Amino acid sequence: MSKNKIYFASDFHLGLDVKHQTSAERERKIIRWLDVISQDAKALYLVGDVFDYWFEYRSTVPKGYVRFLGKLAAMRDSGIEIYFFTGNHDMWMFAYLEKELGIVTYRKPITQKIDGFQFMIGHGDGLGPNDNLYKGMKKVFSNRLAQRLFSIVHPTWALGLMRWFSYKDRRYPGEQEPYQDAEKEWLVAYVESAQSQNPIDYYIFGHRHLPIKYTLKSGKGTYYNLGEWMYASSYGVWDGKDFTLAFFESNHTQIFGNEHL
Repeated sequence: MSKNKIYFASDFHLGLDVKHQTSAERERKIIRWLDVISQDAKALYLVGDVFDYWFEYRSTVPKGYVRFLGKLAAMRDSGIEIYFFTGNHDMWMFAYLEKELGIVTYRKPITQKIDGFQFMIGHGDGLGPNDNLYKGMKKVFSNRLAQRLFSIVHPTWALGLMRWFSYKDRRYPGEQEPYQDAEKEWLVAYVESAQSQNPIDYYIFGHRHLPIKYTLKSGKGTYYNLGEWMYASSYGVWDGKDFTLAFFESNHTQIFGNEHL
């Protein structure tokens, strides 16, 4: 089988149990999906919040996720390129994946040409208007001094604190947040503004927790949100000519956006 497809997924939130699914159950489901796509994938982009909380010490990482990390290692050994983007829940991913698995890690959105088309790829947090409180917090969390100070805290306490903040920040109800009008969707506002300055063919983001396809007002350029894996289990596929949203073992296959209202 020809390996010519590129896959995109985000918001696994491994480590978070929800009312209808444990993290371990979700991890096994993700591995089943990775088994399937490994047959024709030439690359995989993991676009943020893969882990619900993460802090990487010099010689210690959070326990767990052995099956998932082992599967990524096997995919890399088979020649599949893997790219990892940090999200707001796993922004303290440093060099572990690069050193252990050879997975390239990005901490900001990138612009990249793929098969002659221009892509912007990133988690999506901190983009667009408003949410100034989070943007301020992200600057603090991204500060090297703050990271070093946090690393002094023993892992038992530090990871427990991160887990508590994660659950407090968002107790995921197991249902999707409703899609809003384009004027209220802040990533839509971001791509409309960005497109006027530097045209992009495909904007690929996560973070929003909804599978979204939105064609820009100019008719040139499309924004896709990859959704999440606690409800829809949605992901993106590029076949060299077209980008599509797809679902894995899911009963919730609705795609939102200006073409799907």
